[in-house]
Amino acid sequence: MLFEHCAQCQRCCHIEEDFPPLEVSLTKEEAQVYGSICIENHCKHLGDRGCDLGEAKPVSCKLYPLSFEPRSRTFQFDVECPLKDRYFAQLSDPESDASLHLLSMSNIIKGLEKTDREFLEKNYAIDVDYFELETLPVSPFKPKI
Repeated sequence: MLFEHCAQCQRCCHIEEDFPPLEVSLTKEEAQVYGSICIENHCKHLGDRGCDLGEAKPVSCKLYPLSFEPRSRTFQFDVECPLKDRYFAQLSDPESDASLHLLSMSNIIKGLEKTDREFLEKNYAIDVDYFELETLPVSPFKPKI
């Protein structure tokens, strides 16, 4: 399993010393449920085995280590995530964890493009400020003409 390492790593749920707090971007619906989620040192929803929210965790958290650039409709990857090489390698296998994650996120993004484009813009702006991103070598979306 590709993401089994995440519960031990937890890099995405911690803020390094001397870095500003990270305001997790939330969809309109998530904001009604959570109000806001701000990671100052570590996420308050982080448990010993990973996120305590399970499937209810915010889209921006499910998306990580990916980021979605809404104007070009491309996915990018946080190059500092330890899963990068394995994730990229798995993209050639449509049944791999990486390919299934990308497909799942693509389906969520398609819905958000219709219902909450503001979230997509805000999430990408936060990701660009916080992470060093590299464009994925594959794209589930056709480029806009």
